[in-house]
Amino acid sequence: MNMAGWREYDSAAQASPSTLVALRELAVSLLSDNMARVSGTTRLRPFHRPKPMAGTAVTVRTRGGDNLAIHRAFDYCRPGDVLVIDGAGELTQALMGDIMASFAESLGVQGLVIDGAIRDVGALRQRDFPVYAHGVTHRGPYKNGPGEINVPVTVGGMVVHPGDIVVGDEDGVLAIAPADVEAVIEGARKQAAKEAAALKSIAQGCFDRSWVAGQRDRMMNG
Repeated sequence: MNMAGWREYDSAAQASPSTLVALRELAVSLLSDNMARVSGTTRLRPFHRPKPMAGTAVTVRTRGGDNLAIHRAFDYCRPGDVLVIDGAGELTQALMGDIMASFAESLGVQGLVIDGAIRDVGALRQRDFPVYAHGVTHRGPYKNGPGEINVPVTVGGMVVHPGDIVVGDEDGVLAIAPADVEAVIEGARKQAAKEAAALKSIAQGCFDRSWVAGQRDRMMNG
């Protein structure tokens, strides 16, 4: 029986490889700007050498400090997925370390996003396998459950649904609904070109800041 607190569902359809390649070529800040700047993680930070991350969300919600459901979730992971773990932000016990991260990488998982603690950060920081987490402790996890797999979760203040496309870089992590991803990519590409032009104008000494005074006046006058 799929009891409440122990539910497990099949993983959602995966994003196409071409979509993931396109997302890895765009800064998370550009993608976020084209989602009205209302989504994305806070608190979580990278614990790996810089490398862009993109993949399809397989989600886990577990009791803080307990990783039994995470071990179960590996059976639902496919090459091209990102494992997204809602550990309620609990920092007293690490949910995983180098061994579990290494196993995830061996499965073809594209990265780990953990709203909880990790350990073995010295080893993780020597690798480019993406690991984002809330914090660090040497204390290991319990393995008693409960936990649920492929349910909606919250990590770092961001809601993630199974099958969302999860991207990350040094600025943080963002989840994009599959129905929105093409429009977000198109908008981010246009913005990237606009920002490149702005940087060029700065180098040439002709950066246009004329909008600042007008915006100030509008804000002052309601």
